[in-house]
Amino acid sequence: MDARNCVEFLVLGAGVAGLMFALKAASSGRVLLICKTTGGESNTAWAQGGIAAVWSADDDMEAHVQDTLVAGAGLCRRDVVEQTVREAPVRVQELIDLGVEFSRMDNNPQEYDLHREGGHSHRRILHAADLTGAEIVRALLDTVRKHPNIELREQQLAVDLITVNSLSRSRGSMPEDPDRVLGAYVLDVPTGDVYTVGAKVVALCTGGAGKVYLYTTNPDIASGDGMAMAFRAGARMANMEFVQFHPTCLFHPHAKSFLISEALRGEGGKLVRANGERFMPRYDARAELAPRDIVARAIDAELKRHGDDCAFLDMTHLSKEELQHKFPNIFRRCAELGISMDSQPIPVVPAAHYFCGGVQTDLEGESSIRNLFAVGECAATGLHGANRLASNSLLEALVFADHAVREAQRRLPHLSWDPALPDWDPGAAKDSDEQVVINQVWDEIRRFMWNYVGIVRTNRRLLRARRRIELVQQEIYQYYWDFKLTAPLVELRNLATVADLVIESALRRRESRGLHYTLDYPEVDPRCLRDTVIYRKI
Repeated sequence: MDARNCVEFLVLGAGVAGLMFALKAASSGRVLLICKTTGGESNTAWAQGGIAAVWSADDDMEAHVQDTLVAGAGLCRRDVVEQTVREAPVRVQELIDLGVEFSRMDNNPQEYDLHREGGHSHRRILHAADLTGAEIVRALLDTVRKHPNIELREQQLAVDLITVNSLSRSRGSMPEDPDRVLGAYVLDVPTGDVYTVGAKVVALCTGGAGKVYLYTTNPDIASGDGMAMAFRAGARMANMEFVQFHPTCLFHPHAKSFLISEALRGEGGKLVRANGERFMPRYDARAELAPRDIVARAIDAELKRHGDDCAFLDMTHLSKEELQHKFPNIFRRCAELGISMDSQPIPVVPAAHYFCGGVQTDLEGESSIRNLFAVGECAATGLHGANRLASNSLLEALVFADHAVREAQRRLPHLSWDPALPDWDPGAAKDSDEQVVINQVWDEIRRFMWNYVGIVRTNRRLLRARRRIELVQQEIYQYYWDFKLTAPLVELRNLATVADLVIESALRRRESRGLHYTLDYPEVDPRCLRDTVIYRKI
């Protein structure tokens, strides 16, 4: 194995979780940071709203804890919530020290401008206008590129994890319990070559899987790579049925995946039908400031009841100057599409936004596979429970990147590399000239997931989806081993794995809780107050 590919830390993904993990780990060894496209593209970069943290004197930690627990519908781990909320101000200050510029008050430039979003009892969202994620990535990526101990490789896509047990299977020996990670196989996207990376510690920071659905606020890269790799390696996966649909994605034929931030509703935005009728007060006393699952279901119900294509978010109570100042990116994009936010409501629909489930971790961010850490959206830490509170996601990534690095550094002196990691075996795979097959299957998965495993579910729809995904996975398996790897093929395989996990998890939860709503079991059942855990027996 090439010495360049033998490192202390292998970090997969270059969003806020991966960048922060890399920066903190670099003080203890070499870091190889793998990015599937370019360093600036990630789910983080698309985040508009901000980071939740108790920052003002009239807010308090217990209020933030309670808001998170209420949104999570009984499935949050209180110890995780308290840890995350308690450390939030310190982690935000670290970003400020690294050069992140959050928006400040117009009338008092010494104070930060705090937004309020759905489910929050106080204004506690620090933001950089309406491009918070992009500003964080800018600052962290600048620092990463200058660090002598970090190598950032772009257009590289991890294919599979290498573990002690995966090697045991190939060598015909008995697997260990618990398993340990040893590295990963990585696809060089431009050349199509697959190479081996050995690492003492592997951090999955690969983000979510919004592209498993037809309509999503996520970028095209959100194909669930880390989740799928971890599951195939035997890691425990938790609560994959809880997929958050953001209530307000811009509805326009030329506005692919453009999010209309929840902060607009925090600034008094009202949801209305095409005839101007406001409807949220009929669904929840908190109206537009109810948690996202309630708002998304309300919009979905209104659309289905009246046959409308979309709902509308009315911001006309604010002046053009106020809108341009508070939401410059959203205002500019709407104007480009002929929508004047100051004089007409914005057409919106719900869209898949965030996975609350993922690779199950402990308080230090470690998975059930030793030395394999999962940070950010690909992880199920217990913070979000059955529904994520707005703007807790970037915060979670910062807190758990810190904990994961500290734990990895503590054990690093006792870890070593496996000197005999095998090269990737392509078998008899040949070049494919049938990209249309991949496109067709990808489209099929996303459509039946949207129709059968979306905002409102039934057992009948879920069983239909299960039959479809079984057939699709058989096709993908054959295609995967017949042809040489490409990024679309690797992503398709991962997408199908995630879809299967969502379907199976949804079938196992026989109640409606948080983001999982089924017409067959429309009530919360106290007997179901537990995580849905799935793992592949190795």
